[in-house]
Amino acid sequence: MFPTQLKRMHMLLQLRYTLWCSPSLKAPCSRLVLGIETSCDETGAAVLDEAGEILGESLHSQKEVHLRFGGIIPTVAQQLHRENIERVVQEALERSNVDPSLLSAVATTVKPGLGLSLGIGLEFSQRFVRQHNKPFIPIHHMEAHALTVRMLQPVAFPFLVLLVSGGHSLLAVAQGVDDFLLLGHTLDEAPGDTLDKVARRLSLIKHPQCSTLSGGQAIELLAKDGDRMRFPFRTPMGRTSDCCFSFAGIQNQVKMVIIKQEAEEGIEQGTLLSCVNDIAAATQHTVASHLAKRTHRAILFCKANGLLPLNSPTLVLSGGVASNQYIRKVLTIITEATGLHLLCPPPKFCTDNGVMIAWNGVERLREGKGILPPDVDVCYEPKARLGVDMTAEVKAAAIKVPPVRVKIPN
Repeated sequence: MFPTQLKRMHMLLQLRYTLWCSPSLKAPCSRLVLGIETSCDETGAAVLDEAGEILGESLHSQKEVHLRFGGIIPTVAQQLHRENIERVVQEALERSNVDPSLLSAVATTVKPGLGLSLGIGLEFSQRFVRQHNKPFIPIHHMEAHALTVRMLQPVAFPFLVLLVSGGHSLLAVAQGVDDFLLLGHTLDEAPGDTLDKVARRLSLIKHPQCSTLSGGQAIELLAKDGDRMRFPFRTPMGRTSDCCFSFAGIQNQVKMVIIKQEAEEGIEQGTLLSCVNDIAAATQHTVASHLAKRTHRAILFCKANGLLPLNSPTLVLSGGVASNQYIRKVLTIITEATGLHLLCPPPKFCTDNGVMIAWNGVERLREGKGILPPDVDVCYEPKARLGVDMTAEVKAAAIKVPPVRVKIPN
């Protein structure tokens, strides 16, 4: 492009920005944040203003590729991020009509997640901020999930948050933008990973209704027509008085039932069982029950220790598994019984995306927290705890959870 054309383009951009920020248009000048997400198998980018308005976004999902492999392969995810990240970021900028020079900062997921995936997002972002001389805001993926609800409605700190996804599950009290008390976390498998593995063992990709669905989506769909009481799986950690999670045992119970049913029906592994709906329903119910019981204990612990406001205490449910409507219904029963208000972002904001990362960047930019110059080297962290670990205190409290006898609908 010739120098004259470059100069003209720069002048036009300055003019557009001046008009956009003009008081006569009744729109205050707002700082803009570009968010970039590559923690697992979604390449996402979005541009937000300080009010939380999504000016432009783009998302490339790897779901169909990983379905063919039967699970997420880190090297494949890395390559797909590498192939798509530049296009995704460019699309978000173009759809927002924002030139990089107008950005106030770039926020990017750096922890936790798949190391190979995080590395692609971080490498691209650091080149980008250095090229355009913009501040860089490293983002904790779980903090972003926890705070997304504040983009959609005014939710004051503190509040209790349950984050459940394909790679994580945790309970925490959000006391501020970067201030969390960790009450419980997964000890082995995550709930989303458990549902996916059960779906693979049931070969649900061969089911005519489930061929394009993720494992968790397939389980939820088939469970609607299943009998959850046919296979009474045991809810894990019934004698452990803390708020941590364990899903490996559920997975093993389901596997043993599948093997038994295959033998009874005289079919080989890889063939659809006639009782897949019932197994799906029982699995989903057991996962939901485990989440509900640990969340109930967390609520009682928070009340006993004054960690939540007396008026309108809130439980925020977020993460990819939060899209499951059955799990939402079960948790609603717990919040109604304990006097909390349950808030869930819409499903599109529960799964990984650039919007939640950009919003976390906006929150940090407002408070001046965690903002780095473009030339600072940052490392990604595949494993990273959230906040101050209070799990030992929760266990020591040994709070007994009373039964909640309410009929749970399918």
